[in-house]
Amino acid sequence: MKIFWFIPTHGDSRYLGTSKGARTVDHTYMKQIAVAADNLGYEGVLIPTGRSCEDPWLVAASLIDATTRLKFLVALRPGVTTPALAARMTGTFDRLSNGRLLLNLVTGCDEQELKGDGIFEDHATRYQTASEYTTIWREILTRSHTGESFTFNGERLQVEDAKLLYPPLQQPYPPLWFGGSSEAAQTLAAEQVDSYLTWGEPPAAVKEKIEQLKTKAAAKGRTLSYGIRLHVIVRETNEAAWQAADELLSHVNDDTIAAAQAKFAQMDSVGQQRMAALHGGRRDNLEISPNLWA
Repeated sequence: MKIFWFIPTHGDSRYLGTSKGARTVDHTYMKQIAVAADNLGYEGVLIPTGRSCEDPWLVAASLIDATTRLKFLVALRPGVTTPALAARMTGTFDRLSNGRLLLNLVTGCDEQELKGDGIFEDHATRYQTASEYTTIWREILTRSHTGESFTFNGERLQVEDAKLLYPPLQQPYPPLWFGGSSEAAQTLAAEQVDSYLTWGEPPAAVKEKIEQLKTKAAAKGRTLSYGIRLHVIVRETNEAAWQAADELLSHVNDDTIAAAQAKFAQMDSVGQQRMAALHGGRRDNLEISPNLWA
């Protein structure tokens, strides 16, 4: 099992629903966390992405020299960059970090935020774009080791004689991770990604999802690895851990919960809808499985 931490590129909070006790984004603090995770033997760190965060590529690049073994899981965003540029960024980062780059494919779930980035696509179209984007990205990187170019003419994206002169250290390319619960997301994962991620749903639901992915990937002659994203609360006893969980919510009022639920309802992410449905915004319905808190 490989355990990751994350870099708080949005800042770090102590209580949900309030800025009380929070820390703003600060490079010294992000570096402190990266160094601690590196020294403690964590496999890597997720670098969050989105308009509420500092840019993940620049943050990760700024932490290369501060660490020695730590891997950086950085967002690959179809539509935000071109696949050829993303391939060059991938090759450069992997070389500069001595092979410590991992990629997290992010298609987005908030149409309003995506429009702010210049992406005017619905859910289905985004996945079509993501599939073509990932195909181009993978082929450019794979062929870079032999000096070949790549031409592709899809419905959404095209490249002609795309070529990468400085290949990544990892062959054929740094591993591609991805999480998504819709049918389109699972099809994309089965065809193109290396590791499939899920959020912290009850074990039975996670098992069902992974079995679906295994079947789809096997039909393509592929085998994936799997991961789960959880926020972990650790204390000396169960009682102390649940007390800490309650403390995190001690400043959240009903209006804040309602606003969050309304925001989630606007998103077209099936995974986000599944997460919201686990508790429906009810405070008395948060333990969805033993020691699993929604």
